Amino acid sequence: MERNRSGENDEPRRRSPSGAAVMQERVTRAIERAVFREWAATGYAALSMEAVARRAGVGKAAIYRRWSSKLAMVSDVTTRVDLRLAGRVSGGSLKEELAQLLWQFRRLLRNPLVARILPDLHAEMPRNPELAAAIRSNVQINRRGRAEQMLRRAMARGELATDLDTDLALDMLGALIYWRMIVTHQVADDAYLDRLTELVLRALDARDQRTS
Repeated sequence: MERNRSGENDEPRRRSPSGAAVMQERVTRAIERAVFREWAATGYAALSMEAVARRAGVGKAAIYRRWSSKLAMVSDVTTRVDLRLAGRVSGGSLKEELAQLLWQFRRLLRNPLVARILPDLHAEMPRNPELAAAIRSNVQINRRGRAEQMLRRAMARGELATDLDTDLALDMLGALIYWRMIVTHQVADDAYLDRLTELVLRALDARDQRTS
């Protein structure tokens, strides 16, 4: 008689495997996809770990081995995916780096799941302080930190004044494209990104950056 094997799809009553079998990356990726699809379909309030397990095609044990709660699951998955999607911004000038940053943001907002989840997330955060704290301490701080590094590099190159109000500048960087794509559902094509890049450079009072 063949011995039963325990794996990622096992229910909690079976013996849990240890080591790499518990945290198989392919299963984690399947769960990540399921989290976003379920979230987009139901909204955060109705999202459940059990529904995510069904959508991912895994047992509930695979979910609970990784996260102890829905909040922990959403916070970790959102952070992991954001870090993977955020490309490295590098270039010889602020204009080049800013154009890359806006292009990356547009690519993120063009994802249909992201476009459905973000409005729900921002509506839920005022009602759920724990969710708001998790998102702000992970995703938002990470993204803001990467943009701030870009501004600091521009200051070091002499492209921006060293007394620039970086907090206000960071508020501006993603706000216009977010409003256009998520709130008003307008097209953000390459021509729009070019115009937006020039507008931001003027607002930042960037030196010798507004002409190619």
